[in-house]
Amino acid sequence: MDSDGTHDVRGTHADPVPRPAGPPKLPPRPAAPPVSAVGSWLNEPRPAAKPGIWRFGYRLPKGARPDGRLAPVTVVGMLVPLVVALVLWSLWRRGSLPYQFTLLRLFTPDGWWWGGTIASPKTMEGAEARVVYDGVFFAVLLYAMGRLGSWPDALRHFVGRRPQPARALLALLCALAALSFVFPDAFGVGWDALPVVDPLFSLIVLISGSYELFASVLFTDSLYAVVTALVVWPFAKAGDWWGYTKERLTARKVPAAAAPAAARPPAEWPELREAGQYEAAELLTAEVAAERMNDVDCARVRRAWTVGLPDFRETVLRQGAAAWTHPSGARDLPRRTARHDLLTGQVRIGRWVAAERTPLTHHDAGAALGPDLLATSLLAVGPSGSGKTRTLLEPLTEALALQALTGGCAVVAVSSPGGPPLGADSSFDVVVRIGDPSSVYDLDPYAESEDPDEAAAILAEALAGDLDTVSAQGAATALAQLLGPYRAAHDRFPALPELRELLEGEPEALGALRAAVAGDEVMRRELEARIRQTGTPGDPGRVLADRLALLNRPVFDGFFGVGGDSHRAFSLRAVAHHPLRVRVDLPERGHEEAARLITRLVLAQFHTVVREGRRDHFACLVLDDATGTVTAGSMRRIQRLRSQNAGVVLALRTVADVPEALHGPLYGAVGCRMAFSGITTWDGSRFAQTWGTEWVETTEVAKHTVFADQPMTRAIHALRKLVTGKAVTTDAVTVRQVERERWSASQLAHEVPPGHAVLSLTSVDGEHGPPLLVDLRG
Repeated sequence: MDSDGTHDVRGTHADPVPRPAGPPKLPPRPAAPPVSAVGSWLNEPRPAAKPGIWRFGYRLPKGARPDGRLAPVTVVGMLVPLVVALVLWSLWRRGSLPYQFTLLRLFTPDGWWWGGTIASPKTMEGAEARVVYDGVFFAVLLYAMGRLGSWPDALRHFVGRRPQPARALLALLCALAALSFVFPDAFGVGWDALPVVDPLFSLIVLISGSYELFASVLFTDSLYAVVTALVVWPFAKAGDWWGYTKERLTARKVPAAAAPAAARPPAEWPELREAGQYEAAELLTAEVAAERMNDVDCARVRRAWTVGLPDFRETVLRQGAAAWTHPSGARDLPRRTARHDLLTGQVRIGRWVAAERTPLTHHDAGAALGPDLLATSLLAVGPSGSGKTRTLLEPLTEALALQALTGGCAVVAVSSPGGPPLGADSSFDVVVRIGDPSSVYDLDPYAESEDPDEAAAILAEALAGDLDTVSAQGAATALAQLLGPYRAAHDRFPALPELRELLEGEPEALGALRAAVAGDEVMRRELEARIRQTGTPGDPGRVLADRLALLNRPVFDGFFGVGGDSHRAFSLRAVAHHPLRVRVDLPERGHEEAARLITRLVLAQFHTVVREGRRDHFACLVLDDATGTVTAGSMRRIQRLRSQNAGVVLALRTVADVPEALHGPLYGAVGCRMAFSGITTWDGSRFAQTWGTEWVETTEVAKHTVFADQPMTRAIHALRKLVTGKAVTTDAVTVRQVERERWSASQLAHEVPPGHAVLSLTSVDGEHGPPLLVDLRG
């Protein structure tokens, strides 16, 4: 073979003839490149599911077919009324049901009375009466079968759930079948017509007294049209004929678009291609295939496309996988301890236990939480060692920190006093260690507020929110009467030691402030009112000063704006504008009251800053220890967080850490409630009252001794008792519906295994999930 792919034919010819050797052998076509790990993650199905189900790769358990066959009870509800109706109709047609036993007949001496006067009543007799009787009885049977049976459910199942045009065609076939029974002659079938038309004709004749109306073709056709419309109307409604017709007419007016291309997997960014962003889609597809993008990058770019950030194409083409990177520069956390799905925003915390109370759709499915559930706030109650921090709060904080890297969330995590921090330092943008001299950040007690009244309300909630002796309004007024004049004089709010001196009524401090605002009449009156109240009975100043003394300890020197500029004050107000990751570490043990005061301060600031303007990202506050934090004021604010795209996670060792008067409002303010193993019956009773009751079917079997009357039967019973040692009994089975608690206090206290919890969920859309047992180790 020559280099050109031909053979020379050697023979007697002078000029050999070149012959083609056939098509050259091509190298094998390279196989499609394997899908990367990130691409497989993107392509994994995430079907819609009930709240709290881990959607990543979720499959319905075997037997759980919400869109499959009809339930057996529905089939029985169809067949039983149908059989009863057929039997009654057969007996009626054969005359086995005498007319006098029906409730449809009103007797007169002359027969069926239907009108006229007492002197000259109109009656129906003979064949006409029989026709009307048949029609009325058939209508009653048909109505009873539809009302008492499950035929409407079956019709919705077989017809209403089908997509168009199959739904319309199936309804049309059902309508034709029904019309063939009403007008058998028109369809050329041999069965008898259903008693629908003839009774109507007979009634019209009896009412009019003659057959003259039927001489009119228009009247007869109109009557048939009305009957046909009444028969067809239910099927037209079930098949949505009108809606489908409008849809087809609208589609004809719009020019036909090009045939859609084959469905592309999510790893190829089909939503960008459909919008014409082909270059950006090709670039991102290549980044995914080369594993230069992780799940955080994919979720971040997808969110940027969803919210419609400007210059999307240019930013993607210029930065690729690093587009819209978090201001910290991080594109992932240093370490993950839980399973996350950033496309749905879920974090898996365990597995739903396949118990008696658990619906079939939840059996052995993953249990997960996301912003759609946390936006309704979550309350977790469990004793120390039950796993609240390790199995719930740490995974939640980690998930929120990951979502912050995508730009979709801001998180503030407050660790418990002396407990382990909620995540590594490298997982947060700001770490405030109260009382630690090595802390880089300080906490601004006024949350960078410029309004004296707002700043006073924040401090009043932190200092006196848990007190019964001082009202929150009185404390806020006392603080505002000092903060307003001080800011007017110095263009800033006082440091906490200075504020304490003013609250205690120190003459030098008050005198200096009075001189500074001498030219401002409004502020001078505010200060004079505070000076007059100082030292009087009921003055909140002394109580507030004592509370401030808890933060004026040597361990807090350099914090809360005290001690120069060695620490950079951080304001929670930044959380409302940026997807920040913040962690606040409370002081070590020995300062429990100060730690609770700081926690209330952070909660009050969070409530204040999240209500500012519109915010695209979700904001969440996680409190590892909410003891002494829940107050009447905070309850009202927690209820409003749902509409502000924010939520809080409160962890308590016992409900007794909350004032008893606030137990009901607390359980009502949060949408998600979680009871860990080991809670007391007293705590369990609060959950039991909140979760309420449900109707369940119980079966009771009672054994009754059989006493025989015949000698032979008594002998057989005696022999049977001699052999088995038991008397002959019969079972009396009673099945009834009873109302019982979903979870009783005793069950919550004694039947929840270690490492488990009972969790009920509510989404921001209002969808509820019943309290179910979840295995936090699964």
